[in-house]
Amino acid sequence: MADLNVRVGEVSLRNPVMPASGCFAIEYAEALDFNKLGALVIKSVSPKSRAGNPTPRVSEAYSGMLNAIGIPSKGLDYYRESVLPPYTRFDTPVVVSISADTVDEFADAVTKMSLPEVAVIEANISCPNLEADGMAFAMTPETTYKVVSAIRRRTHHPVWAKLTPNASHVAVVARAAEEAGADALVMGNTVLAMSIDVRTRKPKLGNVMGGLSGPAIKPIALRMVHQCYRSVRIPIIGCGGISNAHDAVEYMLAGASAVQVGTASFIDPGVMQKIIDGLVAYCEETGVKNIRDLTGQVKLDRQLSDRWLRFAQQSG
Repeated sequence: MADLNVRVGEVSLRNPVMPASGCFAIEYAEALDFNKLGALVIKSVSPKSRAGNPTPRVSEAYSGMLNAIGIPSKGLDYYRESVLPPYTRFDTPVVVSISADTVDEFADAVTKMSLPEVAVIEANISCPNLEADGMAFAMTPETTYKVVSAIRRRTHHPVWAKLTPNASHVAVVARAAEEAGADALVMGNTVLAMSIDVRTRKPKLGNVMGGLSGPAIKPIALRMVHQCYRSVRIPIIGCGGISNAHDAVEYMLAGASAVQVGTASFIDPGVMQKIIDGLVAYCEETGVKNIRDLTGQVKLDRQLSDRWLRFAQQSG
């Protein structure tokens, strides 16, 4: 049987499949054996209590969905007492995703959530930065470096920096996160988008704009994973439109060491187990002994690859 074990920095995973933050809840245990997943990524928590965005918060889109949830939160104390404990009952690494409005809030929240039962801190720096007029931290290398370095100084836990696909120079941002001390990158999050009801002439989301996720964004996210892979040496976790095992393999070939599954779980709560089973079948059919050997193995023409890399480095 194929070996699905992978490593993301210091963290060993039994397989490369895990949920994306915000697309997973403890109720999924009714459809999945959590002890068979690679990791358990919990919905982002913010240090301040927040109600989230106005309704409606979700809308269908071609090959995906739009959402503007707004990361509702009851604060860190409630999270530590009520949200986190049920996930620690399983023999699977727990990843706590943190969102914050400022660099100092991020650093303080990371300190409070660096608990023994937590395996990894995922810093959701694709969230708005109030110190930069609401622009996401990961939109620029400068703000990325500033927030990740502040987080790194406040914890010994592995830190995964979650980037945004809305950045114009993602490779430069990825390098800034690496230089600041991130142990891995999560590439990425939803693509900024909107939709309008032509009968009411009103936006379909209460927040007007939101994030597009699902199969529609997979080619974009896949390209960005490959750009990051060619630009950094730390591991990358691919995220965006993964619905089946072949999608996961594509991400690994592009450079991902592991993958996160989001929108597909809303359609089929058991899809992650199907992806794991599909990876086993793919490895057996293609003679792959260790799935980690797939990472970065997309076959590129050498001359074209070198030219593309130079272009990517020049353009970011």
